[in-house]
Amino acid sequence: MNQLKNLIREIPDYPKPGILFYDITTLLKHPSGFRAVIDALRAHFAGHGIDRVVGIEARGFIFAPAVAYALSAGFVPMRKPKKLPAPTERVEYALEYGTDSVEIHKDAIDAGHNVLIVDDVLATGGTAAAAAKLVEKLGGRVAGLSFVIELDGLKGRDKLPGYDVQTLLHY
Repeated sequence: MNQLKNLIREIPDYPKPGILFYDITTLLKHPSGFRAVIDALRAHFAGHGIDRVVGIEARGFIFAPAVAYALSAGFVPMRKPKKLPAPTERVEYALEYGTDSVEIHKDAIDAGHNVLIVDDVLATGGTAAAAAKLVEKLGGRVAGLSFVIELDGLKGRDKLPGYDVQTLLHY
């Protein structure tokens, strides 16, 4: 997996000074790199009876549908507020300064469904924890959470105790 790091562009001071941004677009355009990521995300949860794969807006939408296809599961988008057309369920979560929220269609997950949550980066863990809470609010069982990148210093994994958390690359 570490050879995939060579396919990720690092952009200093983006989106603001002092931040090192890991740009996955360079990985996505590389066919064998993209395939390796999808295969690795799938492999960890193959045989777990995954019913739905939730992709968190926005970059989770890149990986989650391909993982869902590879697992023969359905794909469910989890979005920012007021983006989904049918009735939704929402969970609000704390940010460093303020709050944010995510929504999902109320009929996207049935009680007892095994759900895999997929996103590109695990940073502080707030969005991922909110996603897990939302899946459980609808009666789903969180089979695990998968990320391409984990920013270890931000300790986002600490907000996901008891969950099977898979990350491919650590920074």
